[in-house]
Amino acid sequence: MKKIWTSRRAEYLFLLLMLCAALFLFLCNLGNQYLWQDEAQTALISKTILNHGIPMGYDGKNFFSQELEAEYGENYIWKWHTWLPFYVLAGFFRLFGVNTFVARLPFALFGIGSVFLTYAFCKALWQNRGIAATAALLLLISVPFLLLSRQCRYYSMTVFFSLLSLYAYLGLLERKKHAYVTFVLSSVLLFHTHYIYCVTLLATVFLHVWLFHRDRLRTILLLAGIVVLINVPWIVWLSTMKYGQRYGDILFRIGKLIVYTGAYLLRINWYIFPPFLWLVVIFVAFGSWIRTGSLLPRDRLFWQRLSLLLFFVLFNLVTVVFASPWPYFRYLAPLVPILTIIVAMLVVSAARFHLVVAIGIVAALIYTGSMRDFLYEITHDYDGPVEGIVKYLNEHGCADDIALITYGDMPLKFYTNMRIIGGVTGEDPLTTEDPDWVIIRKHLGSTHVLRLSEYLETIQTAKYQRIVIDYPDITYENREEITDHRFRTAVNEDKVVIFRKIK
Repeated sequence: MKKIWTSRRAEYLFLLLMLCAALFLFLCNLGNQYLWQDEAQTALISKTILNHGIPMGYDGKNFFSQELEAEYGENYIWKWHTWLPFYVLAGFFRLFGVNTFVARLPFALFGIGSVFLTYAFCKALWQNRGIAATAALLLLISVPFLLLSRQCRYYSMTVFFSLLSLYAYLGLLERKKHAYVTFVLSSVLLFHTHYIYCVTLLATVFLHVWLFHRDRLRTILLLAGIVVLINVPWIVWLSTMKYGQRYGDILFRIGKLIVYTGAYLLRINWYIFPPFLWLVVIFVAFGSWIRTGSLLPRDRLFWQRLSLLLFFVLFNLVTVVFASPWPYFRYLAPLVPILTIIVAMLVVSAARFHLVVAIGIVAALIYTGSMRDFLYEITHDYDGPVEGIVKYLNEHGCADDIALITYGDMPLKFYTNMRIIGGVTGEDPLTTEDPDWVIIRKHLGSTHVLRLSEYLETIQTAKYQRIVIDYPDITYENREEITDHRFRTAVNEDKVVIFRKIK
């Protein structure tokens, strides 16, 4: 009894320390950087719920499209994304007010929850606290995951509900009563966070139960049917979305599928499973051969458990390769904890040879990652172009002003009360004569932005004063993709230029 109590006390202490570290890493300096384009879109749509009760792409003054008006239907009701993240954020806005910190807070909290769900899921899967603790720790220090979770976007919610559904599935295999309700509820919530990941989840559990637990196949089919039945009205409604019209010409091109598969695999190799880990795989396999005479484990239960992780990775990877318009790492968000669990298995396997080996692997993961830069970011101030533009417009403009900007219109709509026209909203800038402000960003993101830029250059006559503000004109304020992410304020960059109508 004393040994059990000591073990539990150590587990509770570990989880408490993890919580303290998570609160720091996920929440520190969370509101310092201004929202970038995609984040501001989420915040703006969520704000419309406070006034209209449903998410909309227009608030009476500004439009919130980034796909030339393809995201909403009749009466501007939003249908590009399912609505749960918008309602969650609207609730936080209602309770705590509208600002940058609150805009990111619920998603950071889901990120923290995902760390502890990783521990619980891994412990239930492998019946091994060492693997579970290692997986949770590795996820906590994963800078790509931290960046995803600190975004005002749905990414961390897809991670959380995917993990909860997989955890509930393990409970179903053991016939735990609470697992039935948990599985249906978490799967439905996953659908309403982002429908694509619900499809990959159901495909994963169906294949796994069909191969390894056919005695539970009928139960899984019944519960999956309930999930689909609950969501039928939404499935029908979402089927009218203009996604295919917007991206249909590129989604199923063979060349695109090949390139995107390579791009996603490279991102996994860069961010989660760095190349040196393949040496660890060889080391562990060789050690297994020395001990057992086999390079791979012969335990059938081991392969049953590992297959659940591998099926989930495979289905998610195939889905995003086909469905994503661009190979962004953010679309792989639900895979991060799953792949981290596989890495944790390698670390614990290496520890069987010597603890120093395992510690060396973790140290190498930290060293090859970006944790030092991340710690700098969350403890220092950051200045980006959006911050500079917003501060200048709020100080020198008024709510009746009209501003035209090539890119970055969403944050301006969130932080100012002006009428803002951007390059990807689908609005016709020719309907606006002599805007009060003209902002041509240095970096152009699409042909639509380029056309607006060309138009704006034609109206920069003597009627406009050229103003240079001391903020770097980088492409984004900041974003989650590590290749585009700035941990420090950019230096040696061109400054933001604003043109003000001379009255």
